[in-house]
Amino acid sequence: MPAVQLPISKQLAYACGMIGWSIMTNIIIVMLPYFYLPPSSAGLIPLVPQLLVFGVFNIMSLIAASGRFVDALFDPFIASLSDKSGNKQGRRIPFMKWAVVPAVLFCSLTFYPPVRGESISNAVWLTFMLIGFFMGVTSYIIPYNALLPELAHTSAQKVKLSSLQQFGFVVGIVISALVNNFADLVQRTLHTPNRDAAVQYTILGLCVFAGLAMLVPVLTIDEKKYSRSVPTHLPLLSAIRLTFSSRNFKYYLISDFSYYMALSIISSGLLFFVTVLLHLPESMGGVLMGAMVLFSLVFYPLINYLSKKIGKKPIMLFSFGLLSLIFVAIFFLGKLPLSPTAQVYILVLSTSFPLASLGILPNAILAEIAENDAKETGENSEGMFFAVKYLFVKLGQTLGIALFAFLTVYGKDPGHDYGLRLNGICGCVLCLLALIFFSRFRERRVN
Repeated sequence: MPAVQLPISKQLAYACGMIGWSIMTNIIIVMLPYFYLPPSSAGLIPLVPQLLVFGVFNIMSLIAASGRFVDALFDPFIASLSDKSGNKQGRRIPFMKWAVVPAVLFCSLTFYPPVRGESISNAVWLTFMLIGFFMGVTSYIIPYNALLPELAHTSAQKVKLSSLQQFGFVVGIVISALVNNFADLVQRTLHTPNRDAAVQYTILGLCVFAGLAMLVPVLTIDEKKYSRSVPTHLPLLSAIRLTFSSRNFKYYLISDFSYYMALSIISSGLLFFVTVLLHLPESMGGVLMGAMVLFSLVFYPLINYLSKKIGKKPIMLFSFGLLSLIFVAIFFLGKLPLSPTAQVYILVLSTSFPLASLGILPNAILAEIAENDAKETGENSEGMFFAVKYLFVKLGQTLGIALFAFLTVYGKDPGHDYGLRLNGICGCVLCLLALIFFSRFRERRVN
């Protein structure tokens, strides 16, 4: 019996899960460097020393890399368990249910270091908390994304569900970017003189809210009713090899990796770009994220329409090209003959179209790759495709955070900001690499 089409109420419930894990992952990306290695104007206390290892890598870079490395190895394991699951409640939802609590717990504890000041103990604490968080959230993300091709049965449905999913993701980005705004409110309401404590209370509250959002699809979607997937019988290594046998998937992976590495530079650097390069208050970070997301919503119907008319590939290529120019502009922030506010709003609004298209289309493209592979091989390995994708996404995010943290050695404070500006050049190069590799992708037009 064919699966029942997912109604709009369930599609919105599915998107709520994205809001939840997006909040937590973006809190890590946006706030981690700012909280542990704050600029001198932030009112926060540095918590890890700016030491170089082998004369190249600073401690924050190595911590971020170690957490993501363990997580990347964990991704295919969870995907394999999910793909092969014979649970009577479904292959995906049961994993998502048990992942919520550890994800919330470890994300919160990441911002509660044992020592209030620069300390190697804080670096050790941060390493283990990040490993715990990434393993917890991965156990949710991989099954969650593998549900997309199983719940959406046509190309148009996949783009629509991916659009709602991306809307959830950008809502999560906005909420995570408002941490400092919420911390201002906490300080005024609770009369908390300690800025560090205000930020910690804010993050704890947001993590609990994120966990509740992640429970929405778990509690409201009947996987067996809306999906008719069959467990795969491939061993772990065979399943991984199968995904890499797809030519299109290889080019997709490389471009996705480059894009997410570049995106992490923007996310990690936003508060620095606003406060150090433009000398604007840190509360502007959340306002700018909100403006970017709201403006990006304007393009959602256009992207859905254009993807049917001209295909997804041309939109992706245009977005990579536009984003590369935006990164070049970051290098010149604060030096252009415009007011700082005008500069940052032009930059943010220009980013809205790439943010929308590169959020909506990649998951819809991957869902089609996984679906076509299942038809050709007879093996339903959707979880493994998304696991390998997110392995590369996380490696890209890790290297993006690590690159940003490394470049802060060359300047991250007012009057000494060359390291921040270099991030713009690096982001431009990464987006151009994404464009070049995705140009090799062969799009198969389907309805």
